[in-house]
Amino acid sequence: MSKTEQILSQLPGDVLNRLRSADKLWQALRQDTATVPLVIQESSESLGSLDWDVVICGGTLGIMIGASLQQLGWRVALLERGILRGREQEWNISRKELEVFLELELLSEAQLEQAIATEYNPARISFYQGRDFWIRDVLNIGVDPVFLLDALKAKFLAAGGKLLEKTTFEGAVIHPDGVFVKAAGGLKTRLLIDGMGHFSPIVKQARQGSKPEGVCLVVGSCAQGYPENETGDLIVSFTPILNQCQYFWEAFPARDGRTTYLFTYLDAHPERPSLEFFCEEYLRLLPEYQNVELSQIDFQRVLFGFFPSYRQSPIRLPWNRILPVGDSSGGQSPVSFGGFGSMVRHLQRLTEGTHEALQADTLTRNALAQLQPYQPNIGVTWMFQKAMSVGIKQQLAPNQINELLNGVFEAMSQLGDEVLNPFLQDVVQFSGLSKTLLLTSLTKPGLAIPVIPQVGLTTLLDWLVHYLNLGAYTGLYPLGQLMKQPLVKLPPLPAYYYHRWLEAWRYGSGGDYD
Repeated sequence: MSKTEQILSQLPGDVLNRLRSADKLWQALRQDTATVPLVIQESSESLGSLDWDVVICGGTLGIMIGASLQQLGWRVALLERGILRGREQEWNISRKELEVFLELELLSEAQLEQAIATEYNPARISFYQGRDFWIRDVLNIGVDPVFLLDALKAKFLAAGGKLLEKTTFEGAVIHPDGVFVKAAGGLKTRLLIDGMGHFSPIVKQARQGSKPEGVCLVVGSCAQGYPENETGDLIVSFTPILNQCQYFWEAFPARDGRTTYLFTYLDAHPERPSLEFFCEEYLRLLPEYQNVELSQIDFQRVLFGFFPSYRQSPIRLPWNRILPVGDSSGGQSPVSFGGFGSMVRHLQRLTEGTHEALQADTLTRNALAQLQPYQPNIGVTWMFQKAMSVGIKQQLAPNQINELLNGVFEAMSQLGDEVLNPFLQDVVQFSGLSKTLLLTSLTKPGLAIPVIPQVGLTTLLDWLVHYLNLGAYTGLYPLGQLMKQPLVKLPPLPAYYYHRWLEAWRYGSGGDYD
């Protein structure tokens, strides 16, 4: 019996079978055998009277934008296939990012403090055969998902929202004047928001079975029995390349133990390892990582998953009146897990934009695409993801990725927190990136040479386009702000497009971090 079978079979909730079910999905993706659902249809007939302004599918993160829109007076229905309840595992985020819940009046200050389950400092960044870097106030807050979702659900219901739990999205028909959602006997709405995540059937239909260019494979656990340690790890490696993967680790103090993750970046080649194999690697290396015997660890929960990322992101849906948000949109960077942190970062922008789209009644696919715009600061991260992964047939020096990351973080550390902190929160800015590239090329000129054949010339040229666009967006955002006052009395439709362009420049340049 493997360590994975031995440990997971002892945990409640049939964890081992859930791991193997997830593995079947990962295998289908690698082998191109996944079926493409047909859940969206179109009709030329009018629906007539509508019951809702917005129907949201996917409650775990959808409740955030649902509560925000309901507060603004829109009629919102939220579908959740199970019971809308947060998981036990904490969501890690930085404190400043949580202020959006106060700005949108979704939580009181007392509720926000109650939602924070843990807080720690400092956090470590470390790569094999390099030195440790320490940073404060980044991803150092552990939010209690159970309390947070209960509070948001109460706010949503108190404002008049309709929550349909144990209700599965079965499909939708798009009409010229609305959407008929096949669920709960049928719901007629002006706008359908897809918050069902990476594996949304709507997204699967739109992507038509295309393989993701990047995947983040993750396994982890929350456990007790570790030596006392009140610090965290943001990204750590202590091994060279193994199994055509560079292994990275994260660790956070948690309310009921210590959370640790092992993750790696790869493609969806058929020969890539299974989740069960990766879980076995996690359990094999965890004692060395945390300086503890495996027999001393009391596992509370085990987590696992794979997160696809596509170069064609955010996704462009071919239908009117459907807006993907969160992981459904593919708006996170390929080096980020997405999820809670990504949704929180864009919550105010999505709330205000959806509000204006409903006001102006501009719900065409082209209009809604402005709510998920191209962001060059996400585009440039594709090369970072490629530089941290190994092709299935590539032959790299065992420590090439670690040496590159050591050099880059050494440069960012010298440049200070104003460069390092945004990058660690998945916000790439033109000035910080340019300074890092310049300093790295001056101090360690040989680092970049092996990267070129590793990532390929096409990726490098593509990155250069995104980098130049990042500089352009950085210049366009302050110019767009100068036009705010003269354009304040624009009619609703042109105002909608102006505000979306301004937001695209702001977020696409990393200006939202400031």
